[in-house]
Amino acid sequence: MRIVAGVAKGRVLLGPSSERVTRPTADRVRETLFNILGQELEPLDVLDLFAGTGALALEAISRGAARAVVVERDREALSLIRMNAQALGFLPQLRVIGGPVEKALQTLGREGARFPLVFADPPYALEVLVPTLQALVSQQLLDPGALVVFEHGKQELAPDEVAGLTREDQRTFGATRVSFYRAA
Repeated sequence: MRIVAGVAKGRVLLGPSSERVTRPTADRVRETLFNILGQELEPLDVLDLFAGTGALALEAISRGAARAVVVERDREALSLIRMNAQALGFLPQLRVIGGPVEKALQTLGREGARFPLVFADPPYALEVLVPTLQALVSQQLLDPGALVVFEHGKQELAPDEVAGLTREDQRTFGATRVSFYRAA
């Protein structure tokens, strides 16, 4: 795994000791996602749910995102996120929340956090696309026009609309499907 573009382009990220811990987004998929989003991200805040190694958030910071909040419950993955951020010099721009995504979204909602860009890459077997999108909306975490990029297994249904979010694009990469949802 490596950072694909931006100030940290080409830098290698530490990966998990096994896929039991996390299934990192492949470099090719991450590169395609960011090509769709645009090469440079204006200074914005990013939320990365089910963050694994933090590669999506770190890629966003490398490309110009101001800050990122990452949520992950696995201890080894949390350690990898911090080590990767430290190695890239991005630790000051990163907030790491350890624990279940549902609780983290409630906390962020109480804090009044809002995001123009959200990544979610849960374990595919969980099939949590709809409840996660609903929670983002109910906790009022999305800016008007926010984009949610949700990576899921291709067998999981991604409805055209969920809780006021509209699916505006969808791409498939082998067993992986990425759905792009836009807030009104």
